[in-house]
Amino acid sequence: MKQANHADVSRRKFLSHGAKVAALGAAVPYFFTGQQAAAIDDKSQSPSDRLRVALIGCGGQGNWDTARLLRWGDVIALCDVDSKRPAASMKFFGDTTQKYKIDAKFDADVYEDYRHVLDRKDVDVVVIGTPDHWHTKPAIEAMQAGKDVYCEKPLTLTIDEGKQIRKVLEETGRVFQVGTQQRSEGPFIKEAGAPTFLAAVALCREGRLGKIKKISVAIGGAPSCPPQPVVEVPANLNWDMWLGQAPLVDYRSLRCHYQFRWWYEYSGGKMTDWGAHHVDIAHWALGADDTGPVEVMGLAQHPVPFENGYPLADDRYNAATAFHVVCKFKDGVELHIHDGDSTRKLDNGVLIEGDKGRIFVNRGRLTGKPVEELKDNPLPEGAIQRAYNGMEPTSHAKNFVDCLKSRRQPISDMPSHHRAMTTCHLANIAIRLGRKIQWDPATELVVGDDAEMLNEQWLKREQRAGYEIPG
Repeated sequence: MKQANHADVSRRKFLSHGAKVAALGAAVPYFFTGQQAAAIDDKSQSPSDRLRVALIGCGGQGNWDTARLLRWGDVIALCDVDSKRPAASMKFFGDTTQKYKIDAKFDADVYEDYRHVLDRKDVDVVVIGTPDHWHTKPAIEAMQAGKDVYCEKPLTLTIDEGKQIRKVLEETGRVFQVGTQQRSEGPFIKEAGAPTFLAAVALCREGRLGKIKKISVAIGGAPSCPPQPVVEVPANLNWDMWLGQAPLVDYRSLRCHYQFRWWYEYSGGKMTDWGAHHVDIAHWALGADDTGPVEVMGLAQHPVPFENGYPLADDRYNAATAFHVVCKFKDGVELHIHDGDSTRKLDNGVLIEGDKGRIFVNRGRLTGKPVEELKDNPLPEGAIQRAYNGMEPTSHAKNFVDCLKSRRQPISDMPSHHRAMTTCHLANIAIRLGRKIQWDPATELVVGDDAEMLNEQWLKREQRAGYEIPG
């Protein structure tokens, strides 16, 4: 595969010229509506202004994330430990550019080892679409190599990984966006002048629900599977490198690719997979982007037996299939995170309850009396922009590109996502150990009973030799 023909352009030139581009990204999953489609500007940047993008992890989500940047940039490098995947990525980009009439180059150089991508001086932006246990190491090393980063959610495998990324972000000053697109996109609510989740947060921030008392987040449980046999590693897959920091184990087909989500060795189950979205919205609504709960406790069902927090079987999924966790904040607010089973009768989404009203929001709707009242009592001028951190609301991809120019952090920023993920990780620790966790959000450490053991053993993981995350 030949390298894409791209101009030798500096980042400075891109930042100084700006991006005369669409109000929305190119490729459009669930949240793309007809109204948003009508707003697309088909103009692309001139070749001298375009970003040079590299994708590490050529799966479905990484492809979507990269395709959304094609209006503003060209893909010059693809990296995956599965040699079949880069070709599928190129086909996807070709289909996308043809469908949306985008002039972009994507005949990229292909690599198995991401470090060769980071060695390239011509890469401006790195998109990380790897499994969760492979997010932190390339994200840190990309920033240290002078690249801006887009990383899929959930950003981290452990709480300490979030602290490590935040430290390097502060040291390098790179722009870093996380794949929590719900902060920017969703069905448009005309009365609020904003998409669903942003409108919900603005209602909370403007006091339309009164004092928030409780938030319930329903995110579903992980599936189960029968015991999986050990099979030969496919010739196209570098299994050792796919495992990375995780323990070296035999290959079973359902350990890899999409199904990694249901193994605690590589992810956090639905608690982090969907919690990364909906717990993020809960934190945002509470104004808790820089803090967290002080107590976390809950119960769960797992598909295999556990002892001291670790699964006793290694031949099937082990993430929680059902759970209910209560996270208590210092001001008395309770955040309930559960699988949303029939006994609680709550659809996937976020229910926010205050002493003056309540609202429910998910990817399909925003409902509740405070929403209905917007017709006669609209939000004050600037409310949506205030909720959007003072920026003009736009699409997830456009917000990232705008921030590459302004050098400020996007609305889906890394530090706030770390706080939401900390809540999710604490929830998983609580249900795996079957115990209450007391947490100090100021020091970001467990306090109270067994604090030393919990901080040492559960905020980080042992990393396999050769795949250590730079400290």
